Amino acid sequence: MSDTAPSDLAGAPAILWTPPADRVRASRMHGFMRRAEARSGRSFGSYEDLWRWSVEDLSGFWELLWEELDPIADRAAGPVVDDPSRLPGARWFEGTRLNFAENLLRHRGPQPAIVFRGEHMHASRTMSRDQLAADAAAFAAALRARGVRAGDRVAGFMPNIPETVVAMLGAASIGAVWSSCSPDFGVNGVLDRFARIEPTVLVVADGYSYNGRVFDCLEKVAGILDGLAARPRTIVVPYAARTAAGVWDEAPGIRPDIAAVDGAEHWDEVMAAHAGAAEDFARLPFDHPLYIMYSSGTTGLPKCIVQSAGGILLNQLKEHRLHVDLGEADRLFYFTTCGWMMWNWLVAALGTGARIVLFDGSPFHPDASVLWRLAEQEGVTHFGASAKYIAALEKAGVRPRETADISRVRTILSTGSPLVEESFDYLSRDVAPDAQVASISGGTDLNGCFVGGCPLLPVVRGEIQCRFLGMDVHAWDEEGRELPPGETGELVCTSAFPSMPIFFWGDEDGSKYREAYFDRFPGVWCHGDFISINARGGIHILGRSDATLNPQGVRIGTAEIYRQVEPLEEIADSLVVGQDWDGDQRVILFVVMAAGHTLTAEVERRIRRVIREHCSPRHVPAKIIAVADIPYTISMKKVELAVRDIIHGRGVKNRDALRNPEALELFVGLPELRD
Repeated sequence: MSDTAPSDLAGAPAILWTPPADRVRASRMHGFMRRAEARSGRSFGSYEDLWRWSVEDLSGFWELLWEELDPIADRAAGPVVDDPSRLPGARWFEGTRLNFAENLLRHRGPQPAIVFRGEHMHASRTMSRDQLAADAAAFAAALRARGVRAGDRVAGFMPNIPETVVAMLGAASIGAVWSSCSPDFGVNGVLDRFARIEPTVLVVADGYSYNGRVFDCLEKVAGILDGLAARPRTIVVPYAARTAAGVWDEAPGIRPDIAAVDGAEHWDEVMAAHAGAAEDFARLPFDHPLYIMYSSGTTGLPKCIVQSAGGILLNQLKEHRLHVDLGEADRLFYFTTCGWMMWNWLVAALGTGARIVLFDGSPFHPDASVLWRLAEQEGVTHFGASAKYIAALEKAGVRPRETADISRVRTILSTGSPLVEESFDYLSRDVAPDAQVASISGGTDLNGCFVGGCPLLPVVRGEIQCRFLGMDVHAWDEEGRELPPGETGELVCTSAFPSMPIFFWGDEDGSKYREAYFDRFPGVWCHGDFISINARGGIHILGRSDATLNPQGVRIGTAEIYRQVEPLEEIADSLVVGQDWDGDQRVILFVVMAAGHTLTAEVERRIRRVIREHCSPRHVPAKIIAVADIPYTISMKKVELAVRDIIHGRGVKNRDALRNPEALELFVGLPELRD
């Protein structure tokens, strides 16, 4: 490959950014490509060539990646993977033993590892690499003293603060399995998750901050403990108490009122009792459980997805080092909560030596520029947030490049939902014109990405740059045939990858696991996204395929409609579902009107005209209905399936999985849907 961006782009794509030649040459992906050429004896004229080798020779690719990452491990002789075509069931690095926390804590010294900022800025803190390692060792010792062993579950009901990272690393140090929910979950939503995994220790905060308020969590904690069959040891972090007092580092005596939580222990006392504990990392099999993650759980109980330490380590560091191009000099921020997989993804960046920046609070308090001022203050090089947040910034008329010096930001990451073309324009025009926009997509299921950014490639308007290395991703039709470039179908992965779930908790015979990914196409991972891959290797994600509209037998991705509707100045938000009607399906579009606008006949005509002109007549909704709010999950994903169930008279079981469950009531018994 040349040292400049590829020029074999068919047609005339709208290129918003081209990587400078010096940045290409300096990137870790470029160096890896050169080493791959030497290893394979092949010449790669483009990133697409490198990707193709990575999936055609999976063993060769993952072996070279192992050498690139050089994880701390007791590597066993033997194959990288026993049979990459066996899905599920492929075994990776059998006999190899490692510890996830040991690898994330490999970088030492006085340099900051974590910077934390909250809405109440006096809660801000910096934790050095050495201090993080010492605190993780102390918490691991505390867990051992409480009888926690490898394989036991340690759960966190925590905001995005340094103690959450310490607790996870301490648990991983001894081989305990970490699982977390953010404190804005309701009690039932937490119990739908934690009651099934039976944690031995529960780490909680006494509260959290959001939109200028401090919310108490201890009443919720008491309800959670009452709902668990076996009561775990409970440790309370005094985050809200210290925030309310206006102090942090110099307030060891500040205590939350934990009387409501019978038997609870104070974090500071637990940590003080084990201060100075020696590090003791348990090196366990490559596929030893690390995390239990959860699906959204809006149409039934969430899946309890168990992921391996080795698989997550390799896959997330591959993404960080090669696709995101993170190194020791970089500073990564991602706006997330501990209930979204992006928290786990963010924390893994510690393994590159990069500094991670945590934030607790609302991204719009005290104003919409708060996160960009944080990026300026901390010299953030990689800034991540949801596509919903980026769209909201644009709607609010915020121009971050005018309100903060974010010249160090060289990559903007976005996920959670498809990033629409107008958001690409906005980021290029009003945020960081010289930054790479990397829309990424994967899932909680793999705790990583199938597709996303590449530092060697240009950014094309509305397009995800590439398939990730080692991910054998294709677009298939309903009969299991690969589709020609540009045609839309199911996102499938036809070969195994290390971060595949190892099992679902409580799924003894593996039937639920197989049903989740392999029922549609036996032996092939079917992810449930609607995708197209063009001749350049660029990607479009068009929404969840299980929420795909099907009027007159034509499959339509919901993102296609959102892309046209939400840039309209009259529309603040929208949600589209299919309604069964007269033996077919009709498209129903719900809209939240922007301030000062109402849904008039003229606005309806404009919406329909835009959709017809930019999509097709089949995309045009049969009904457009104004509602006051759109329901979202805790991780800010629209809950199309729950709304579809409601308008068909079916109930929604797990409202506590939603950020705003009251919004569901707006869709019950709507008279507009009766004719």
